[in-house]
Amino acid sequence: MDVKVWGLPPNIDFDFFVIQVPKSPFGLAWYQGDIETNKHGVGHERFIGRFSIETFIVAQGSAPAPIVFNGPFPNASLNPPFNPIQLYHLGLWFNDPEDAKNAGGPATVTPFNGSTTLVSKYSIQAISLMIMDP
Repeated sequence: MDVKVWGLPPNIDFDFFVIQVPKSPFGLAWYQGDIETNKHGVGHERFIGRFSIETFIVAQGSAPAPIVFNGPFPNASLNPPFNPIQLYHLGLWFNDPEDAKNAGGPATVTPFNGSTTLVSKYSIQAISLMIMDP
């Protein structure tokens, strides 16, 4: 999936997710990677995976999960079982709450950051999109 964004603040790092629901509380979320804007507020990244009407997540049973991150949103140590859930939406979050604040938004703390060095620096959703089959 090629993702191009524009009209965003320049030279800012954003975190990109496939999400269940396009607005808070978002449901399930799958981190894809980062998109950084250039000096013109334009960013582009290619994500390799299956992004279509068949994009889903499932947990047939509980299983232990590694605890990699602590902080305000520590990792769960065990997942709950659930039936397949389709993930048809895309979300882009500010990587750092200060960037959101400088762009005129609130410096809200959320768990939408994939960086091991910025575990406590999460912020508001900047964009929400929907996956469409060609």
